Amino acid sequence: MTLTFEDFTQGHFGSFGPRHVSREEIIAFAAEFDPQPMHLDEEAARESMLRGLSGSGWHLCSLTMRMLFDGFIGRTASLGSPGVNEVRWLSPLRPGDDLMLDVDVVEARVSNSRPETGIVTFKCTVRNNAGDALCEMVSPIIVKRRDANNKAG
Repeated sequence: MTLTFEDFTQGHFGSFGPRHVSREEIIAFAAEFDPQPMHLDEEAARESMLRGLSGSGWHLCSLTMRMLFDGFIGRTASLGSPGVNEVRWLSPLRPGDDLMLDVDVVEARVSNSRPETGIVTFKCTVRNNAGDALCEMVSPIIVKRRDANNKAG
């Protein structure tokens, strides 16, 4: 079943995961996209303020997007997103973490300019196996409304 705008009401939407993160994955992502020492080298990472090897915040955002897609966006009548309103990295992503994603709908409104669509704003919180929040993200997506052809005009 394809999810449409009407399927997203304010409140807790769901929890998704777990998604295991390996040391090798952290290093591979960092080597290509964020080659800072705390993401690549365990000795340098121990001497950093993070006190150990940690994944890039951008890696964590990419993992969040994958978990969102696998969790529900892949079966949603999504037309994309106008951007991300807020991203906060709260605790380091560590090798061996098993990530869980909690998703809340903070707002769902019909688009003024395109009434056949709605804008759903999500707050996503990624937690590790200890329950520590690693990242919070607030982002809207544009979603087709049910019977969209009857909503325009």
